Formats: sequence, structure tokens, C-alpha cells
Amino acid sequence: MKLQRELLDAEPAAIIANHAYGLFELAGLYLGTTPPRLADASLAIDAFAGLLSAVEDRLGEIANPLHDGLRQLQSAFVQVAKLDHQTPDAPSA
Repeated sequence: MKLQRELLDAEPAAIIANHAYGLFELAGLYLGTTPPRLADASLAIDAFAGLLSAVEDRLGEIANPLHDGLRQLQSAFVQVAKLDHQTPDAPSA
């Protein structure tokens, strides 16, 4: 009951941003494994992007750092994918 009350009293944009941040962290974890779990990271990044795209116009200023985080993840994904492709053990696609 207390948790429900806290959720109802919280700003919805903040709760949604918190969930988006969870996807950000999940993608980062997948990118940081050895070997990187690129397919899993891609799914988490796409979910983050989809969530942001669906509600960004209603998040106000909270959307700005989320967009920054999304760009960082996308850039990190490209860098990790390039490095992973260069390792001798990487499966060929």
C-alpha cells in the first residue's frame, strides 16, 4: 500500500525516466560483458529508443538527458561492435 501511494504521488515523467535509465544500464551491462552481448544490447537500446520516442514530447526537460544517454549508448554500441569484430575469436557473420 505504501509503495502504491508513493508511486501515485510521484511525477509520472520521473518514473518513466527511471525505467528508461534501467534500459540504459541494461544495455551498458550487455556491452560490457566479455564477449559483448551485442544482440541483447541492441534490444535494450531499441527499447530505450522506442520508449523515449513514444513519450518524449511529454517528458519536458527530463527528455534532454535521456536523449544524451541514448546517443552515448548508440555510439558505444558501434565502438564495441567494431572492436568485437576485430577480435580473432569473434564469430564471422
